[in-house]
Amino acid sequence: MSDRTCSSRRKFLKVLGGSAALTALPKTSFAKIHSETEHNLSLLNLHTGESIASPFYHAGTFDHDGLNALNYLLRDHRNDQVIGMDTKLLMLLHDLQQQFNNKQIHVISAYRSPATNEMLRSKGHKVAKRSYHLKGQAIDIRIPGVDIKDLHKASMFMRTGGVGLYTRSDFVHVDVGPVRSWGT
Repeated sequence: MSDRTCSSRRKFLKVLGGSAALTALPKTSFAKIHSETEHNLSLLNLHTGESIASPFYHAGTFDHDGLNALNYLLRDHRNDQVIGMDTKLLMLLHDLQQQFNNKQIHVISAYRSPATNEMLRSKGHKVAKRSYHLKGQAIDIRIPGVDIKDLHKASMFMRTGGVGLYTRSDFVHVDVGPVRSWGT
């Protein structure tokens, strides 16, 4: 069993905090999440208003048209630069979406070009100099109708990379870098 899977929904719910989490998660088997042959993502880019519901993985291979469409949606919206997003990040988003009844994920920030990253740093935003956003390996998200703390706990449980909780800004940062966590 990999670090990303859980053999028991009960164990996962216990990590999330017991019965309060029961309303936040579907009754989908965790085995089903990882045995699907087709992986889809439903995303809304909050800055551009663009949305997508697209398959990106089918029968053991990535769908290049689906990946290209997702990469475009997740581009740096300030200058329209596109990068190939890390497929591990897309798989992580798929797994999160599955856990929350396939609700559409709202994207606050995905890829950031070096120019955008530096501009944000110079304006005093708490942006890492070597952010995983620069590599297409990070995304800041929320899911309407899902408590941000439940999304944070679910992301932490997956142990696939960094997870940050930004309660004042109402989003969770996830990346596929080293496993670590922080919160504000």
